[in-house]
Amino acid sequence: MDVLPQLAHGFGAALSPTNLLMAVVGSLLGTLVGVLPGLGPTAAIAILFPLTTVLPPVPAIIMLAAIYYGAMYGGSTTAILLNIPGEVASVPTCLDGYPMARQGRGGVALGISAIGSFFAGMLGVTALTFFAPFLADQALRFGPPEYFGLMVLAFTVVASLSSASLVKGFAMAALGYFLSLIGLGPSTAEPRFTFGWTPLMSGVELIALVVGLFALSEVFLGLEQSRVAIAEKITNVFPRWADLKEAFPAILRGTGIGFFLGLLPGCAPGVTVFMAYDAERRIAKHPERFGRGAIEGVASPESANNATSSAGFIPLLALGIPASAPLAVLLGGLLVYGLQPGPLLFQKNPDFVWTVIASLYIGNIVLLILNLPLIGMWVWLTRIPYGILGPLILLLSVLGAYSVRNSMFDVAVSLVFGAIGYFLRKYQWPLAPLLLAFILGPLLEKYMIQSLSMSGGSPLIFFQRWLSLVLIVGAALLFLASLVLVRYTGRRVKEETAEELAL
Repeated sequence: MDVLPQLAHGFGAALSPTNLLMAVVGSLLGTLVGVLPGLGPTAAIAILFPLTTVLPPVPAIIMLAAIYYGAMYGGSTTAILLNIPGEVASVPTCLDGYPMARQGRGGVALGISAIGSFFAGMLGVTALTFFAPFLADQALRFGPPEYFGLMVLAFTVVASLSSASLVKGFAMAALGYFLSLIGLGPSTAEPRFTFGWTPLMSGVELIALVVGLFALSEVFLGLEQSRVAIAEKITNVFPRWADLKEAFPAILRGTGIGFFLGLLPGCAPGVTVFMAYDAERRIAKHPERFGRGAIEGVASPESANNATSSAGFIPLLALGIPASAPLAVLLGGLLVYGLQPGPLLFQKNPDFVWTVIASLYIGNIVLLILNLPLIGMWVWLTRIPYGILGPLILLLSVLGAYSVRNSMFDVAVSLVFGAIGYFLRKYQWPLAPLLLAFILGPLLEKYMIQSLSMSGGSPLIFFQRWLSLVLIVGAALLFLASLVLVRYTGRRVKEETAEELAL
C-alpha cells in the first residue's frame, strides 16, 4: 500500500469545509467537556456521541475522534488548576501540576502540557500512518479462527480496565456479554432473553447504553456531590525558553514510553502515565523536586498520555481492538455506521480511513491553537456550578438517546442504565469492561460459529491453525502482563492518594 499518496488524498478530503468544521467543532466540544470538573474523555464521547448520528460516517467519526483528543487535552486543566483528575490517567499530572499552580505557575504548567501533548500526538499519528496499514495488510490472512483468536486477544483488555477489582471487572464483562445476547440470534434468528417483549427483539441500542452508563451516571454523581470548582488565577500560558529546555527531554521520554507501551492491547494511558512519571523521577538529578512543582512531572505523564492515546488508534483501526474505555466507545461509533474496524477496513473503506487519519493531524494542530490562547476561557468554565451544568448535560443526553431511532423506549433504556451506572460507579464497579464485552461479544460468537462450521463442530481448529494458536497464546501472556500492570497501577494510585491525604 502506497502510504503517501493515500495520505495526500486523505488530507484533500479532511480539508473540505464540512470535515474541517467537524474537526474544529469536535476539538472545541471535547475540550469544553474535558475541562469540566469530574468529566473525562469517556463521558465526553458518551455525552456528545448522539450529536454525530445525524452526520454521514466520515464527518461523524472525525468529530468523535476530535472529541476524544479534545477531552484528553482538556483533562489536564482540572488536574493542574483544581487537583481534580478526571480519570486515573490524570493523577500523575496533579502531583506536580497543582503545586505549580499554587506557586503561580499554573499557566506554564498548562502550556507545557499542551506542547507536550501536541508533540506526542503528532508523533503518534505519524506512526499510525505508516504502521497501521502494514499491520492491516499482514492481518488480511485471517480467517474465522484467526478472527476468533483476535477477539480473545481483545478481551484481555478487560483486565486492564478493571483497576478497582478484577473480580468486579470480569463480573461486569459477563453482564455486558449477557446484554449483547438480547435480541435475535445471529445464526438462528430466534429470540433470546426477550421475554416475549417486542421492543427487545432488536436488542439493546448501543447509543442508549453508552449515554446511560457514562453520561447520565456522571450527571447523577455530579449532582449528588455538588461539584464546585475554584481555580487559581492564570497569567502567562506561554512557557519561557528555559522552561522548554528543561521540559523537552521529559517530553521525549514520556512520548517514547507512552507510544511503545500503548501498542500493546490492554496497556491503557492509566498505566503508561505512572510508568513515565516514575521513570522521570528515577533518572532525575534532584528527585526530591517531584511532588513539589517539577515541570518534568507535568511534561512526561502528559506526553505519555497523548502518545498512548494516539498509539491506541493502531490496534483499533488495524485489528479492531480498543485499548481503553474512550476507544471502546469510539469502536461503538464505528459499528453504528456499519464500519467494522480491522484488516478489511483499509481495503474496503480506504477513503474513510485516510480521511480520518489526516483529520487527526489537523485535530492536533487545532487543539494546540485552542489550548494556549483560550485557556482563560476554559478556566472560567471550571467555575460554573454543577447544579447548572448537570441539568443541561442531562437534557442533551436524553435528547441524544431519543434522536437515534426516535424511540421513547431508547430513552427509557438510557435512564435505566443511567440509574444502574450511578450505583455501579458509586460502589466502584468498573463500567468499561461491560461496554467492551457488549461490543465484542457478538463478534466473538459470530467467528466461533463460523469456525466450528468449518471444522464440523471440532474446537481443535483454533489450535491446529498456527496463527490462531499464536493469538490465543499471546492473549494468555498479555492477560498475565495486564494483571501485573493493574496491580502496579492500583498500588501507585493508593500511594499517591495516601500522600495527598497526609498533606
